[in-house]
Amino acid sequence: MNLKTYLLPFLAFLPSILSADVSVDEVKLGGSLGGWNKRGGSVAEYPLSGASYRTYRPEVTPTPDGGIFISVRIDNIRGWLSSDDHAMLEITVDKQGRIVSAQSSIAIQGRSVTSDVIRGGTDAGQKIVGVDRAVEIGTNLIADISAKMLREKIVEAGRVSFPSALRHNYNLLYQSIQAVEQPDEAVQEKSVDANPLNPPAPDPGKKSADDKTVPPKATALEMKPYGSDDKPQLKTGE
Repeated sequence: MNLKTYLLPFLAFLPSILSADVSVDEVKLGGSLGGWNKRGGSVAEYPLSGASYRTYRPEVTPTPDGGIFISVRIDNIRGWLSSDDHAMLEITVDKQGRIVSAQSSIAIQGRSVTSDVIRGGTDAGQKIVGVDRAVEIGTNLIADISAKMLREKIVEAGRVSFPSALRHNYNLLYQSIQAVEQPDEAVQEKSVDANPLNPPAPDPGKKSADDKTVPPKATALEMKPYGSDDKPQLKTGE
């Protein structure tokens, strides 16, 4: 019995664990932002487009379908005498690690700008998956929030580039999502049949291909004339 036969039974128990094994690699995300080196390792600060921004460690919660919901707070650092601006980036990820929707909001001096909930494949019959869908969602998200900020006549440098900071975080967050692939369903079915701890009962009416047992030959009786003192001798046939 080969190694594959031994491993297959254990694969049957993996889907229940792997289906929810979607997470965010916070070490990778923090490193791409310059490191979680502020406020006790919970914040990363970095320059972008001539302004300074602050990203907090993401909050991650599981969704009922086995995916995760990610929310990230991002600040526009405006200086000692000015209040910082705040933004929230929210992303929903399915159990395969694919982004299915995103939304963002920006709060500036008491005014709040909130994007629509952006999903991929908005046209009828359109199906976009994987990286293409993530790119489309990110592009539409930033276009929507930027258009709404433009209507608010926001012109300050750090605030105008706030959508770019959101897109920057969105891209890095997408690259930090990790998921374990589930075993194929056909493999799960085979694992039940190939369980070495519970082998199938042999069929009495079917001979194994490896059964090479040779039936014993009958012994020949040696006959002698009547009255002979010698007793009959058995002669084994060759």
